Amino acid sequence: MSEIAAELARVEDAFAQPTLTLLHQRQAPVVITVFRAAFGRNNTPIPTARLHTQVEEHLAQMRAAGREVPTGSGRDLCQRWMRGQWLVRSLDPLGNEVYTLTSHAQQALELVKNLTRDRATLSEHRIATILGTVRRFNAEANPDRTARVTILNDEIARLRAERDRLVDGAEMVGATQDYMSEGFTELLSLISALPSDFARVEERFAQIRGEILSAFRAEDRPAGEVIDEYLRRADALMTATHEGRAFEGAFALLRDDGLVTRLREDLTDLLEHPLSDGILGEAERAELRGTVKLVRDGLDRVLTQRSRVTATLKEYIVSHDAARDRELEQTLRQVESELMTWMATTGPRATHDVPLLPSRAGVEHFRERFYDPADDVLPDRITPNVAEEAPRLSLEALKAQGGPQLGPLRERLESALADLLPAGSLGELFETLEPELRRPVEILGLLHLAAGRGWEAERTTESFTAHRADGSRRTFAVPRLPLPDPDLPDRDLESETRA
Repeated sequence: MSEIAAELARVEDAFAQPTLTLLHQRQAPVVITVFRAAFGRNNTPIPTARLHTQVEEHLAQMRAAGREVPTGSGRDLCQRWMRGQWLVRSLDPLGNEVYTLTSHAQQALELVKNLTRDRATLSEHRIATILGTVRRFNAEANPDRTARVTILNDEIARLRAERDRLVDGAEMVGATQDYMSEGFTELLSLISALPSDFARVEERFAQIRGEILSAFRAEDRPAGEVIDEYLRRADALMTATHEGRAFEGAFALLRDDGLVTRLREDLTDLLEHPLSDGILGEAERAELRGTVKLVRDGLDRVLTQRSRVTATLKEYIVSHDAARDRELEQTLRQVESELMTWMATTGPRATHDVPLLPSRAGVEHFRERFYDPADDVLPDRITPNVAEEAPRLSLEALKAQGGPQLGPLRERLESALADLLPAGSLGELFETLEPELRRPVEILGLLHLAAGRGWEAERTTESFTAHRADGSRRTFAVPRLPLPDPDLPDRDLESETRA
């Protein structure tokens, strides 16, 4: 193949990637706008029903503005975008279905975002960045020990001279507007590439998980070989790919509290620079301020996906039933033994019809409980205890344990109403009764008689000192119920007359 044909094949492969198929379609601006409005810069997972509604609302607003938009419901469009590998549907930690952007869609959004920024083709900042990067790269990769030492000595001498100049009070050279603008543009471009890098690592782990499940279901290889291959691929993903190395570097950054603190402080100093107000908008400031959170969220998603792969391996190892495999092997050996016995007693042309599956038993009902002889054993006979006699109770003792004595209480209440007993309330009447009529249960009896006459109690309470059968006393607080004036007509009598 010629060089130009090979280059054409590489370009065609690039155009076949979902990133360029998204940007190459006729309604790409509409799809990119919906993705940017719904997911934002952090690619926050969105519940499926909510994204369907958001897509329909965004398209309705565009259609009202006179724009041509795709046809179909929000659900249909999301399904179409999933087939295009721009959306992926998964489960969040709570078990709910959510949508997230794939790495291809995020790369397309990043490219569009970079094209919307004003970026100079050549600047002092870019040349200085290239020189600094090449110098640092050479200092870390040069195989010559003397060359490395020379580079480090030159850098130390340059930094020491700059420090001494500032300490001596020399004039500080400030950054120009163009320098700051170019620096912020390159910084935002680097930060915008992080979500797509994390998404690629996450998708690689999801792909490995699907391949592991397929290998387990096929059962054409031992489980140990499948697990060893996963460990090799996971190690290669973390060390041999660009996305894996970026993930490891970000993970090392978050493990170092000093580096995280320094990153936050540097970003804060840049955002508080006097020239930053005229360069950065509120959205760009929020993007720079949330850099650490962006890295943490990406790491969490990658670790969650890697944990799902590990959980798949663990579930297979735990649930794999070796006893079932041995039982199947024993059954097959038994079938082989019976077949050899049958072949020894039959001719070479003998046949025997064997059903592929055993016939189903036509049993309508199985017994759930079988006969137990212990159920028919008689219980032990009750032997009367003649050694101890039950205590004998007198009539007075039985009456003391019984309910209220309504007859005597009604007589005492009638005497109080006839002004034969000095009492102005039910509690005062209770205090005038003899001890055998002042049991706690007699309080309920008096209240029962008063309720039958339709008397109403006051909000205040009064004390009832009751005498128990064992001689102890107990005081109760009962709503005060005054006795009616004997000169006034009896309510009970009036109610009986009306009845």
